[in-house]
Amino acid sequence: MKVGYLGPKATFTHLAVSSCFQNGAEHVAYRTIPECIDAAVAGEVDFAFVPLENALEGSVNLTIDYLIHEQPLPIVGEMTLPIHQHLLVHPSRENAWKDLDKIYSHSHAIAQCHKFLHGHFSSVPYEYANSTGAAAKFVSDHPELNIGVIANEMAASTYELKIVKRDIQDYRDNHTRFVILSPDENITFEVNSKLNSRPKTTLMVTLPQDDQSGALHRVLSAFSWRNLNLSKIESRPTKTGLGNYFFIIDIEQAFDEILIPGAMQELEALGCKVKLLGTYQSYQL
Repeated sequence: MKVGYLGPKATFTHLAVSSCFQNGAEHVAYRTIPECIDAAVAGEVDFAFVPLENALEGSVNLTIDYLIHEQPLPIVGEMTLPIHQHLLVHPSRENAWKDLDKIYSHSHAIAQCHKFLHGHFSSVPYEYANSTGAAAKFVSDHPELNIGVIANEMAASTYELKIVKRDIQDYRDNHTRFVILSPDENITFEVNSKLNSRPKTTLMVTLPQDDQSGALHRVLSAFSWRNLNLSKIESRPTKTGLGNYFFIIDIEQAFDEILIPGAMQELEALGCKVKLLGTYQSYQL
């Protein structure tokens, strides 16, 4: 079994993959989220494992938009990982880390550590990388540069860097959701037995184009009177004109034979377009 992920080694996505899948799965790194999803479509890997949402920074819009507009793969699983951001430096800089010339990392990681950076490195410029793993590798490969990187403990071990400040994220309850995508919506896989899980279903709903008053209220009512618990509803532009949106709706329940199909039929009767994006297990450490 092959699992594609946003690389290189030791990104948070790689850490999530390692935490989720049982031993035996081959992990294949890709440079970008679209490349990872494309690999699953092409059959290079069985799964694409990509970030979807962070508790501090919100949704990863690239993942949502590429999944909706470019490569509509079914969601076959979800993994939620606690995120601990650390400040890492090359071992040769361990005793001089307070005088860094630059901080290097993914833009989300830097944003998640704004308070720490403002308090300790307010005059130090930032530089963005494709991922925290790529940033850590760059720091490891360039010991002559006086730079630090924000990354995880796996990156410190993989690239032989020193952690000089732990847990520098602004808020303790920092988590990221990752989705597991596959062309085969019925594919099965084994996960770490220590993970907790619960069923979820995700729908995409597009409102009627005639801009009916109260349309969103009627959409929510279709779930409410059926006692279907929605854990998230998010709007994204349809890219067909200003003011046109679709909604991603997460339901805390597996797809059944009555309630969710009934809600979908009611929405379609209202003139909405409804698409099932996946019914799956949501895993968490």
